[in-house]
Amino acid sequence: MARQPIEIDRDKVRAAIRKLGNEYIFCMLDDAIDLLSASKLHKVVKKYLDVKQVGAGSEKATKSDLLADVKAFEKNSLAGEYYESFNVNSKNYMEQSKGTTAWIAECCRLLNRCAAQARKADPSETCQAFDIIFGLLNHIDDCRDDVIFFADEGGSWQVGVDWDKVLPPWFKVLSATAAPEVYAGRITVLLETHYNYGRDKMLPVALRTATPDQRKALAGVASKRASGNKA
Repeated sequence: MARQPIEIDRDKVRAAIRKLGNEYIFCMLDDAIDLLSASKLHKVVKKYLDVKQVGAGSEKATKSDLLADVKAFEKNSLAGEYYESFNVNSKNYMEQSKGTTAWIAECCRLLNRCAAQARKADPSETCQAFDIIFGLLNHIDDCRDDVIFFADEGGSWQVGVDWDKVLPPWFKVLSATAAPEVYAGRITVLLETHYNYGRDKMLPVALRTATPDQRKALAGVASKRASGNKA
């Protein structure tokens, strides 16, 4: 017998949401939009937006293409469409601009879509979508102040990627598409760059996901890195 979901107290949810960062509220809103029926979405949207401006029009609805959406996100990001700065002082240096918050929410939403699609879609396209987003995170870490604005010292760590959720699906599509040395190298570099503190937890997952040849290559690279760190 399936377990019944825990009944949620809506007032407690409202109170908890008020304590969340704006980027998490954006993500919750994105999830809610996907879960609402067409009629319920219309009922909510018309209270706050001009329905004519956000209506689907007469065009036939098309199924959302993850890779196309990720490429569009990359293009818009590099074009500075999310970049929004403000004058920083001692009172607002912990704040985020709306553009930064929107970028973080969209980045996490697309990573969640990648993780979900890894279970059922073409691994090559899903892996490419993952790689584009990882590339944007690397771009931010290269101190290129053109994608999003951080009032204080910034970096991709502020995006708050849930690596425990994102990495296992990425390992799966990477294993299906990469040569052993590439598999080992990509995983090693990403963990060192973005999730070094979770390396000991994620490496066993990557090893279990790998083919025998990939497992051998990854174990060899990990062993060399560990020996180098001890030297």
